[in-house]
Amino acid sequence: MELLYFGHSHLTRSVDQGLADEGLGRAHHRALYFIARKPDMTVSELLSLLAITKQSLGRVLNELVDRKLVEIRAGERDRRQRLLRLTPEGATMESELFEAVRERMSAAYASAGQAAVSGFWAVLEGLVPESERRQVMNLRG
Repeated sequence: MELLYFGHSHLTRSVDQGLADEGLGRAHHRALYFIARKPDMTVSELLSLLAITKQSLGRVLNELVDRKLVEIRAGERDRRQRLLRLTPEGATMESELFEAVRERMSAAYASAGQAAVSGFWAVLEGLVPESERRQVMNLRG
């Protein structure tokens, strides 16, 4: 548990300064990350992925839209749907934040070796309930 806690803590710290420089927090980062993985994701899908309240998500999305990092548009078939997509500025920011995480993960993976990485992925997948795995796998692209 300690390794999970401290590993996650150091991993998220790798993006905290970039977020702080923009006056944003980790909730904004999570939203940017998932919207980048699935452009035109619905607000409902993002709400389900993040497992936060509508009010919290609304606050985060409003800030991201106000800063021109995310755009929201109506669905083509169902105009009530609200589809999310990163703007070019949002894509640039998300890419820079992701690069900081990628560098840290790449260094850890290189140090651990392929067998350890495969085992680690199997453990992580085992932590995700079976009922949610399809949703997670669909984000991989």
